[in-house]
Amino acid sequence: MGWISDGRKAVVLVRKAVRSRMAVRDVRARLSALGRHPADHFRVAVYFADGEVNMYQIRQWYKPLQHLAQTWPVVVLSRQATGARAIVADGAVPVAYVPTVRDLERYIAKQDIRIVLYVNQNTRNFQMFRYGRRWHVFINHGESDKMYMTTNQFKAYDYALVAGDAARERLARVLWDYDLDSRTIPIGRPQADYYSGELPYHPDERTVVLYAPTWEGDRPSAHYGSIRTHGEALATALLASPRHRLIYRPHPRSGVVDAEYGAANDRIIAAIAAANAADPTAAHVFDDKPDLGWQLAAADVAVVDISAMVYDRLAADKPLMITRPVDPAAAVDTHGYLSDAEWLTADAAPRILDETERVLSDPGATGRLEGWVRHYFGDTTPGAATARFEGAIRLLMDRWDQWHAASRVDDDDDAEDDAELDED
Repeated sequence: MGWISDGRKAVVLVRKAVRSRMAVRDVRARLSALGRHPADHFRVAVYFADGEVNMYQIRQWYKPLQHLAQTWPVVVLSRQATGARAIVADGAVPVAYVPTVRDLERYIAKQDIRIVLYVNQNTRNFQMFRYGRRWHVFINHGESDKMYMTTNQFKAYDYALVAGDAARERLARVLWDYDLDSRTIPIGRPQADYYSGELPYHPDERTVVLYAPTWEGDRPSAHYGSIRTHGEALATALLASPRHRLIYRPHPRSGVVDAEYGAANDRIIAAIAAANAADPTAAHVFDDKPDLGWQLAAADVAVVDISAMVYDRLAADKPLMITRPVDPAAAVDTHGYLSDAEWLTADAAPRILDETERVLSDPGATGRLEGWVRHYFGDTTPGAATARFEGAIRLLMDRWDQWHAASRVDDDDDAEDDAELDED
């Protein structure tokens, strides 16, 4: 029945095209209402070639970028309409919608962009790499020990802003002929300086457990998602306990590859609604909001998959457990924190209440955790990471000035040589 499958694919493509056209009209109308950006205004750009499905990658940088913009104006160069529309709606940072290379060229020709920041490894990043006389800097969308963090694509950037010693050690183990000292700058986790927000419940005596699983992954080596293997049993136990409160924050891509994974996610969300209806004082939370911060700071214990969420929580310096992947093909880097982490197996997930109590009462856990926090992020004193991030940008601005001055001398020398040839 291949024709049925082809028909369904055609319907999906048509719907996608319609949504894309609507997004184009919407984002252009919104930007038109906001007015044109002044010429030669922006010094820093964030290049974002993704649509709305990957908005989590740039949203986590909003607050550090807003603070940075007080010194050097920042703009997002958005290449997809759905992504641009979402960023405009968020209203956190200025946006330039540049869907074509010609649009991109026209825009940057009118600005004085000296540093371009990249939050992911989208293949369309290479369309921006073609423009020299500015620094191309990888800042990523989170610290983790996933394979993604050691890709050879790091070499495509002039610099990489990394979290700390763990990141450098990780890169040193994998990348050949890569000058870590000159091309990586440790900044910690600036986002952790903004772990705040209004709680959607009134704090009480309940132990708050954050469960923040990742998506199912698109290949066996990345099968880190735990919703089907751990999540339903974990949620059932926590929702049945009068002593616990569950904050459930699934990855926004959950179910995009595996429909059953998405169905398990839906069942947990429905179970939370049912538990709150039965006992409104429980105030369990299904969290799908864009802001990440209060969840990490408020939870007594966090249960996360192998993902950047491990290190977002680690930066908060509070207890956490990591789900052990069931798929034996899932790659687990045991050189760093994962070699000493508190693991939650699928078999132990139904006993999450006991596991939570064990982690909270472990007298040696605090010391071990603090050591790993320093190894991954350095100084986590409030404001320290923001200062290092902005210090790194200041350093690159100074280097831009030096190279720009040198290139102007070279250009003047070439002009003089050309003039002499003309006279001859």
